[in-house]
Amino acid sequence: MIIIHATFQINPAKENLFLEEIQPLIAASREENGNISYRLQKDIENEHVFMMVEVWQDMQAVASHNSSDHFTKFVAKAKDFLAAPLEVKAFEGQPLKL
Repeated sequence: MIIIHATFQINPAKENLFLEEIQPLIAASREENGNISYRLQKDIENEHVFMMVEVWQDMQAVASHNSSDHFTKFVAKAKDFLAAPLEVKAFEGQPLKL
């Protein structure tokens, strides 16, 4: 399982537009083969900071997502919303049985 954290620091004047523009990406990504979870989270300690928390079945699913039309279209627009460079961290893991 691949877990991705993509942190967006959004220009305050463009936050509403960012939230509007990211909705189609979220909806389409959740429908992709190999997607387990795709959620946008708001940072409650830092204004105008959001994190996309993605969980994918494997690297093939991530590669397919990264080349999808909805992803590439959003990435092309994303820099217009950002107040700082996008920060992406990827992890490999498995669910724990508690």
